[in-house]
Amino acid sequence: MQSPDPVTLAEFRALCAALPAPDAGAVAAARARDAVLTKPPGALGRLEEITRWLAAWQGRAVPEAGRVQITVFAGNHGVTARGISAFPAEVTVQMVENFRQGGAAINQLARTFGAELEVIALDLDRPTRDFCSAPAMEEAELVAALQAGWQSVRPGTDLYIAGEMGIGNTTSAAALSAALFGHDGGIAGWCGRGTGLDDAGLRRKEAAVALALALHDGHLADPFEALCRLGGREVAAMTGAVLHARLLRVPVLLDGFIACAAAAVLERAQPGALDHCMAAHQSAEGAHGRLLQAIGKEPLLSLGLRLGEGSGAGVALGLIRAALACHSGMATFAEAGVSGA
Repeated sequence: MQSPDPVTLAEFRALCAALPAPDAGAVAAARARDAVLTKPPGALGRLEEITRWLAAWQGRAVPEAGRVQITVFAGNHGVTARGISAFPAEVTVQMVENFRQGGAAINQLARTFGAELEVIALDLDRPTRDFCSAPAMEEAELVAALQAGWQSVRPGTDLYIAGEMGIGNTTSAAALSAALFGHDGGIAGWCGRGTGLDDAGLRRKEAAVALALALHDGHLADPFEALCRLGGREVAAMTGAVLHARLLRVPVLLDGFIACAAAAVLERAQPGALDHCMAAHQSAEGAHGRLLQAIGKEPLLSLGLRLGEGSGAGVALGLIRAALACHSGMATFAEAGVSGA
């Protein structure tokens, strides 16, 4: 059932406490079908896990992927003024145009695996504030970004993927992850090279994250407040999208470090909030593996990707289609005239 659009941050928080559960009956029916297909039990490994996960949230013994949404959110970050990225902020605008012209990696993956791609640019001419000196967003700005993500998820979607584009957003994701899960082992454990920082750039990134955490210390216990102070518009939009997908019972394939940091806000707000999500891959960004462990997700792939855009999830969409093809298309032992175990 479609929920009314939340209009305040309090409403977004409240929704985290009223999340639907998976459909146990659909999982049992999917498992029963799997048991009579012409293969040994468990022979398709994680492909069988994928099918049961989709069944749980679609409520169907034979899940489908006829309507797959990929939404790429774009935002700019004020913290880039501190030299924490290998690329200038104007690249965000240029890449949005590239998406719209069909020239990016995610365009090719969406086309290859039959997904609908949408690009949503969020106030690119108005970067968030430098979170080393002020909260990245005012509450109204955070709510607007959450709403943009929320509204992107369409009822009846079989699978949703959120991607991002935003120069500086690995710094935002690092600060947000450290705020959500702690940094007793040091800030460096959450900071990677992003788009290709040299050693000096990495030191600037670590210094920026440390400064931001010190500035906002005492205000980060609430996950949504941490998102407001350390996130970005595209990060918050992904948070809103993942939350609405859960309310609509739409399964979500999580992309890389930034997408997982956005989703982690919900997991910290309500344990189990990401049960409808599966991690597509572990990226080359060093902290992504640490973050996946923190949110309890085992990635499907590990290919050394570090592009963003939803590209890792786009590649994993091929695995989703493989799992569904086997589950729906294989003959049963009775149909094939094969003796079962």
